[in-house]
Amino acid sequence: MHGTRSRCGACLAERRPAAIETCLAAVDYAYPWDQLIARFKFRQEPALAQPLATLMLEMPQMAGLLRACDWIVPIPVAPKRLAERGYNQAWEMVKALRVLTKADCAPGWADALRRMGEAPDQHNLAAQQRVNNLKNAFQVNALHAHRLRDAHVLLIDDVSTTGTTLREAAEALRLAGASRISAAVFAHTAGG
Repeated sequence: MHGTRSRCGACLAERRPAAIETCLAAVDYAYPWDQLIARFKFRQEPALAQPLATLMLEMPQMAGLLRACDWIVPIPVAPKRLAERGYNQAWEMVKALRVLTKADCAPGWADALRRMGEAPDQHNLAAQQRVNNLKNAFQVNALHAHRLRDAHVLLIDDVSTTGTTLREAAEALRLAGASRISAAVFAHTAGG
């Protein structure tokens, strides 16, 4: 997925159509990027969103994807985690992308998706546990669901390891009527 890939390995193995058409990743989730993401996410450094977004914009297809979609939607964090952290790192990245492109892209929509329940952190779980952990974890905000009908939505997150988070969020968007879903992350794990 470095740079671009139409479908990840997990999506290729599925028999049903992929929920995500295109997924872009700027870097591999390895040193030094994993350390930077940990600071961004867990050490109260939301200002790192701008340099991460800058690197994302260096991906050849990223600028076009930002302009082509109807909505840019961050992966939400659980309410308890949001209260502890004080910010959603994915939303910080969406805001940085919009600033860096001088808003020459689709509008960002912070609360399009909601994280339901308080499941354990994905980064502490094995691959199969991650899949089970996120079943029905995302729900479209009913107040705005009409905006998603027939829309092209771009999901943004900091990291994709197994792809489970992106797939589950994309499924919720599809159920709400989104016609096309793409994704972009700062880092990904090989095969994820």
